[in-house]
Amino acid sequence: MMVNPYLHFPGNCEEAFKFYETVLDGKIAFSMTYGESPMETPADWKGKIMHVTLTIGDTVLMGADAMPQHYEKPAGFSVSASPKDVEKAEAIFAALAEGGQVTMPIQQTFWAKRFGMATDRFGIPWMINCE
Repeated sequence: MMVNPYLHFPGNCEEAFKFYETVLDGKIAFSMTYGESPMETPADWKGKIMHVTLTIGDTVLMGADAMPQHYEKPAGFSVSASPKDVEKAEAIFAALAEGGQVTMPIQQTFWAKRFGMATDRFGIPWMINCE
């Protein structure tokens, strides 16, 4: 069994996942807009993402644009990324924090070479942990 985060966005999923693809050295493996699906969709949502899959190493991050009546601001979770080296951890953290909000600056802790927490500019909370 695999358990993967599924992130919802208020209409900017494509922008977010293109950003994550670059920052996390991933690859968008699949993407479908509402307009490409057989679902009846309002005209202004046909270009929005119905489903996207980003492969990052052995893991998968998924997401979609949630229709306005179904969108809720993310709360009560964080997406955790564990880069292998300090430089990569710091670079990922800096990119995710830019335009967002830092909850805990990236720093050495008793459990990790680097750990930091930030909510990115798309409203997604992240934890970067380099053991």
